[in-house]
Parts: sequence; C-alpha cells; structure tokens
Amino acid sequence: MSDATQEALAQIKKTLELLALQKPTTGEASQPAAVAHNSSQKYRGKDYFEESSKSYINFTYESPTIYHVVEYFSRKLDEAGFSYVSEKSTWSEVKSGKYYTIRNGTNLVAFILGSDWKYETGVGAIGSHIDALCAKLKPVSTKKDVEGFQLLGVAPYGGTLNTYWFDRDLGIGGRVLVRDPDSGKIESRLINSAPHPIAKIPSLAVHFGEPANGPFDKEDQAVPVIGYSGTGDDDEEGDSEDEKRSPLFGKHPIGLLRYIASLAKVKVSQLVQVDLDLFDVQKGTLGGLKNDFLFAPRLDDRLCSFSAVNSLIDFANDGPVPRDAFSIVALFDDEEVGSLSRQGARGGLLESVVQRVVANLHGDSPELLRTTFANSLIISADVNHMFNPNFSSVYLEHHRPKPNVGVTLSLDSNLHMSTDVVGLAVAEELARLNGDKLQYFHIKNNSRSGGTIGPFISSQTGARTIDLGIAQLSMHSIRAATGSKDIGLAIKFFKGFFANWRSVYDKFGDL
Repeated sequence: MSDATQEALAQIKKTLELLALQKPTTGEASQPAAVAHNSSQKYRGKDYFEESSKSYINFTYESPTIYHVVEYFSRKLDEAGFSYVSEKSTWSEVKSGKYYTIRNGTNLVAFILGSDWKYETGVGAIGSHIDALCAKLKPVSTKKDVEGFQLLGVAPYGGTLNTYWFDRDLGIGGRVLVRDPDSGKIESRLINSAPHPIAKIPSLAVHFGEPANGPFDKEDQAVPVIGYSGTGDDDEEGDSEDEKRSPLFGKHPIGLLRYIASLAKVKVSQLVQVDLDLFDVQKGTLGGLKNDFLFAPRLDDRLCSFSAVNSLIDFANDGPVPRDAFSIVALFDDEEVGSLSRQGARGGLLESVVQRVVANLHGDSPELLRTTFANSLIISADVNHMFNPNFSSVYLEHHRPKPNVGVTLSLDSNLHMSTDVVGLAVAEELARLNGDKLQYFHIKNNSRSGGTIGPFISSQTGARTIDLGIAQLSMHSIRAATGSKDIGLAIKFFKGFFANWRSVYDKFGDL
C-alpha cells in the first residue's frame, strides 16, 4: 500500500471519528426522524418476523382478557421508560417525555411529547380496540342442575355463543374485586385459569338429525357445562358461615366461587364482585408447511393493538425523538358492542389526553384544541378481511388482501370506514417512504360492511382519520388466522407513520 493511500485512509478514519463524536447520543433531535428511524435493520429478515409473531402468541396466551391486556401493555411501557399519570390527578407535571394513562383497567392511552411541541403541529395517533369476543359471566350465573350436569349462566359479548364456540376448551379469567380483611379496602386482582379449562359447550351429534343442525338458542342450547354431580360420591364440604359473608354467595355456584377465590389467593368471604370471561385456552401457533400463517384466538383486535404499542416503544427507543413530536397510541374497550361507554372510543379519553397537554403548554382554550385536531392525523387500526380462497366469489376484484404482504387500507363508500381520498393518498405516500406495500379492501355491493372506531374518532375530533389494519381469516371465529409476517410488517408501518406523518401531511396543505 502506498504512502498516499495510507494517508488517505487515515484521513477518512479521522473524519468518521469526528462525525461519530458529533452524533447525538441522548436527548431529542431537531431534525426529521425519517432517516434515523427507517434506516434500522431491525425490520428485515426471517428472525424479525418470527420473533414478532412468537412474541404476539405469548402475549395473547398470557393476556386472555382485556384486563390482562392492559396490565401487559402497562408493564411493557414501564420497562420502556414511560411514566404513569392518573386520570384522576392534575397533569401539571406533564410537559415533555413519555407517559401513559388508564381508565377502568380496559382503556389505555400512551404518548410521547417532545419539548418543543406546538399545538399547530397537531398529533399523530393510532387508535385501536383491545376488547375481543368472549362469553361474559352473568351477574347471577347459577343455573339449576340438569340430571347432575352443572351448568353456568353466561352472556354473549358481541357475536359469540354460536357454533364456533361449541366443543372448545374454555377457561375463565378477568377482574376480581376483593376486600382486605384488615383494612376493609377493596382491591382488584386478575385471575386466569389457563391452561386449565373449566367449561365446554357440547354440540349435539349429527345422529340426532334435525335438532343437531341449528340455529341454536343462545340462552338454552349454548350453555357451558362446568361439572357433574350426579354420582352421589361428592365429598365437597358444605357452605360455611364465613363463605356466606361474600355478597356473591348464592349468585354463583359455590364451587365456582371457591375456584375463583383459589386463583385470586383469597377466601370466598373476601370476594366482592367479578367481571369474568370464558375464553379459548388453546395457545396460538405458527402453521402451514412453511409457517406462512399464525393461528390464534382473539386476533380481533389484539393484532393491531400489539403492533401499535410496540411501534410506539420502538419509535421512542430506536432513535432520537423529534422535539416537535406528539405521538399517541390509544387502546379502547367495547368496540365490538358499539363503543358507547366511558372506556370506549366514544368515551373521550383520547380527546382528554390531548386537551390536557394543550392546556398545560398553551392554555385551556377550545379554539387551541380545535386547531390541534385540525392539524392532526389519526390511524384507526383494525383488522379487516383476508381473501378466503374457498369463497372467492364474495370478494371484490382487486380488493382481496393476502397474507405477508402489508397492511390493508379499509375503504367504504357508505362511511363505515373513515378513509377519504386525501387519507388514501397520505397512506400511500407513507408506505412509499417506508418501503412498505399496501393492500386494499372494499366490500361488494351485495354484502354488508362491518365498522370500526374510525368514524367515531374523526367525527368527535375533526381530525382526518385513516382506516387500515392487518388482514385476517375467520373474523369473529373463536380462532382465526393471519400471516406470520403481518405483525412485523404492521409494526414497521406504524413506526414509519410516527416518523414521517407530519412531513407527508404538510404536502397536502389545507386539503
């Protein structure tokens, strides 16, 4: 090697070292985040996609009810350096940083706030729902035994207790309110019976002819069986005077109360109230000859929620966050039953978070809040219909989403979805910048479209809202499927949204 070459290499090395010293290692960046956040190699390769799917499988198995989901995400946010702020307190200390708040244990909003954020910059938000179809324990679940078979009174949440729910291994879980025997205070505890199933809704064998064909009465023919006491050899102890002190005594089978108490690690007498679901205990798995698919329960809509939270954490941790950023993930309850609750999308927690921040930084003015939302962009992230090859005729041509391609835009001429022409163009530009592929879904004219939280959010805030999400097979079944790469692809797209939405949206001016 010549002296001139060695000198040139030494100069290059010195220049690189100087650049490394100048590169910010902490704090927030004043430059656009697109390059910093999209240059990561994290979102490429088989290992990334497999890891994302397996992480989701473990999450949804460990978090069968919405209460468990919120607890799981709270823990993940804590680990990522987010600070919890109570909705019941003032937020005077919320100036800049990473925060989250919870309502009812079933509604969560997490956000990142840059130190130089101005209301004119607006917010970039992703909203999704975390409730899932299940069977709810009735307020009084005791039912009369039928020839020794012990039955349990449950109510459908959304479109459940249909034949999809027959012959499944059903566990029980959710929130239990218990009384501390010393202080008398009421505490909340979560229980989860998985992997143990406590119930099954038995189907009727086809040999019985017409009665086995359905449709079946959800009150009288879709009743979970939880035991059999007809042998006469039960040695279960009688009701104790202590157990009778529980306000739930007599409303639910005593055996169930004892089981719930054992999971909550309390006495039956300490049980005050319960909000419990029956759910499929079978764990998800990758499937297909080459693991092209992910099979699991409760995909709708833990898929988009999981992807959105992970993208926000990645956005916060994988590079300097812009000083003018206000990035939000809002997770809602009760989408499957209309969203009209204090913890649903129409309950106003997203709007409350933005209003509090605006008031802290710029003053409590309705005009400022309206201006903030007018400059904002919100993604309504919800699952949509993947193409089913066995029923190709029901899908609209050119609107047939496939697995492992990319997120799908949801379009609807009758406004069941909120995506408009500008939102469509914005999403396409975001995908182009981020190196993502988009798919499209629109229902045929002879079919009925479902709905999302998108129209509620856009009409309440005035912010432009785009409906898109992960495509899945077997929507509203007790067990569904998506592509094994689709969670990873969604995380990548959502992170690109947080990095680039403002610069892309500015190109459209006042449209």
